[in-house]
Amino acid sequence: MSRFARLTPIAVFASLLAAAGPAASQSFPTRPITMVIPFAAGGPTDLLGRAVAQAMSETIGQTVLVENRPGAGGTLASAAVARAQPDGYTVLLHHIGMSTAPALYRKLNYNPLQSYEYIGQVADVPMTLIARPNFQPATPGEFISYMKTNGSKVNIAHAGLGAASQLCGMLLQQAIGAEATTVPYQGTGPAMTGLMGGQVDVMCDQTMQTMPYIQSKRVKFYGVTTKDRLKQLPDAPTMREAGLKDFEVVVWHGIYAPKGTPPAVTGKLNEALRAALKQPTLNKRLDDLGVQIVAPELQTPKGLQDKLNAEIGRWGPLIRAAGTYAD
Repeated sequence: MSRFARLTPIAVFASLLAAAGPAASQSFPTRPITMVIPFAAGGPTDLLGRAVAQAMSETIGQTVLVENRPGAGGTLASAAVARAQPDGYTVLLHHIGMSTAPALYRKLNYNPLQSYEYIGQVADVPMTLIARPNFQPATPGEFISYMKTNGSKVNIAHAGLGAASQLCGMLLQQAIGAEATTVPYQGTGPAMTGLMGGQVDVMCDQTMQTMPYIQSKRVKFYGVTTKDRLKQLPDAPTMREAGLKDFEVVVWHGIYAPKGTPPAVTGKLNEALRAALKQPTLNKRLDDLGVQIVAPELQTPKGLQDKLNAEIGRWGPLIRAAGTYAD
């Protein structure tokens, strides 16, 4: 009598699945992979995600499709990927918001530290402080002084709860010691439109979104939020140079797969990511937008896990101190 003949039908099915698992992992991928982006098309994270997805399509041997699932500061997409089949065909590209969600939201349908397998870090995107062209302060120092004197009269835009622009604006106000009037928008595009139209005064957003406006001088540009000056904007001071010595915000990004995705599959995804991040075309494209691809040792599951742990510890106290929550 064969081994399967001695088993119940359910046990036979389970045994077949277990036997098929390693084989399926070894042949992965056999069909397109979906990369879920938790923000609207055309925004900074979407631009980065599409560039990386295109490069990974060339390194993994299958098309990596981008699916935008905006809403609730990225938590809708994060929850959907956490519930997805753990087979490697659905992954999430998310930014710093993965680390801020536990403090921003009273209830989450996923756990950033427990609901995913880590693929690797991708890139860091600096942020820039910009203003409407006719905003009164002319220099970063004048802006800081103006904020201290006229805080509540200053309208600062952001792309919605949990967006990087909101987090940057929150830190900016804390660093200056003044509270502005915040104006939320449904995405980065509408926020930029509001700024250009004079409905709001100031916005803090990623270089992927702001660089074309800065280079064409369509906005007033005060400085960058990085520790050091950017080579793409060598004449632009850092906000630290302007007097905010503890002010530094960089939007980091990582790729996640649902918990339980086989190690052989996550390994292939990581190999494809690391190979993609070496591509000269992708490097040039991102470099032009001020995006900094992370070091090879950070393009790993451990690199992303360590980053997420550290950032949850950093942002949690800041957000709770600001009293910013969403139901």
